[in-house]
Amino acid sequence: MKTKIAIQGIKGSFHHQVVKEYYDSKVSVDECMSFEELVASLLSGKSDQAVMAIENSIAGPIIPNYALIDKNNLHIIGEHYLSIHQNLMALKGQKIEDIQEVHSHPMALLQCMEFLKKYPNIKLVEDKDTAETARRIHENQLKGIAAIASKTAAEMYDLEILAPEIQTINNNMTRFVIINRENHFVAENEINRASIKFELDHKRGSLAAVLNVMSDCKLNLTKIQSLPKIETPWKYSFFVDVTFEKYEDFAKAKSLLEIMAEYLKVLGEYKNTKP
Repeated sequence: MKTKIAIQGIKGSFHHQVVKEYYDSKVSVDECMSFEELVASLLSGKSDQAVMAIENSIAGPIIPNYALIDKNNLHIIGEHYLSIHQNLMALKGQKIEDIQEVHSHPMALLQCMEFLKKYPNIKLVEDKDTAETARRIHENQLKGIAAIASKTAAEMYDLEILAPEIQTINNNMTRFVIINRENHFVAENEINRASIKFELDHKRGSLAAVLNVMSDCKLNLTKIQSLPKIETPWKYSFFVDVTFEKYEDFAKAKSLLEIMAEYLKVLGEYKNTKP
């Protein structure tokens, strides 16, 4: 039986592209129209693993997805970086001048805003998924409506690319994580990245002390993001990504943070694949 991977979106989406690059051909996909649905697919056992976008080099981290991983006690077991190329596409035979609306995922619209500003008369409509928008245009033969999606989506759904590579920044990359219900065993000598969450006492210098420990233990802080604790005013959870050369350095830092933090949770220990 093929391993089933949950993705946000449909075939032709960037999540689907990650599956094609990260896994061998012996996998199938469960198409989910939201990240909540993706998590439900994984928790129910409908899928074996899931691919989830976690941050973009232009738009920054997708904090709600960190919260979904944390809330549902899921584990990050790997990561994959994908260079994002956005294209404006519509039914064949149309020109940009014929387009009245552009539909796409809000992240895709944001990544292409400088291009879209050139056409102030075109209405921007947020949608659930880039590839699903392309498919709907094809299935319903929607004239006057364009999608922003991948070249693969244009090929799969027989659309014409009116403007290629319209992302504002050419070096536009999205980091995806591979998540699982259980912690996936990775040999310690291969682990050089970790995602953690911690909570601190609300007093002066507590965060600085934690950051000093990370530095002393030779950890490289690649991301830190705070998220308010709704049930406790003025308290925050911190989501942090670190890289390191030796797992023993991270293990030492982890043991110290368990003492210093009011709460510590490891969301994943895995291999850093940043290009």
